[in-house]
Amino acid sequence: MANELDETDVSTINPQGRDVHVIEKKVGVTLDSMDKFVSVAVWFIFIIGGVVFNLRVTKAKSYFQQLQQKIQHAASTIDNYQLQRVTILQNTAKLLDKAISLDKETFTQIAALRAGASSQMDDEGRIQLANKLNAAEKSINVAFEQYPELKSHKEIADAMQQNSYLQHEITAAREIYNDAVLRWNTEIFQPWAKKRAAAQAGYTTRIPFSVSQDVKAASEGIFF
Repeated sequence: MANELDETDVSTINPQGRDVHVIEKKVGVTLDSMDKFVSVAVWFIFIIGGVVFNLRVTKAKSYFQQLQQKIQHAASTIDNYQLQRVTILQNTAKLLDKAISLDKETFTQIAALRAGASSQMDDEGRIQLANKLNAAEKSINVAFEQYPELKSHKEIADAMQQNSYLQHEITAAREIYNDAVLRWNTEIFQPWAKKRAAAQAGYTTRIPFSVSQDVKAASEGIFF
């Protein structure tokens, strides 16, 4: 047959006239140096990435521990001021009782507050104590206003002034405490390392220090 190819000739002619040769042997795949580098680099990316992430989680745990210490320090400052305020209100109540017949329930309430202030408090307990202190102060103020002559009593006036000073100090301490709590409540949800660290440690948000409903209502009143 004309133009018949020999069985051992595996060449054909493509339309462009170039020879196309079929390789009649198996060719193994070998990796050059670049291929090997890429293969190793891929594994290193995953391994190093995991190591780096774990290091960031560990760093986040340390960060939260330090932030906890800051919150505890701020809370301790509030507790100390509130305990002092309990003492001042208790002394004020005694002074008033010497001058007038003060409601005995006030003494009972303040005595209970001293026991509560001496114990370890959590976020909610600290806020409850503050609200009860405000209620006790309100009772004392009511008695104080009913007897204008008491305002000239130096010891009572000094006690009331000390109570006012402590309330200002507590307000300032609350600001520091609430700033730290806000940072805590924000940071524990930050992806990804901090959120993982917070979840592993079982952290939850913390309750900021807030005023009672009575104080809020009073602040919305008309003063003039």
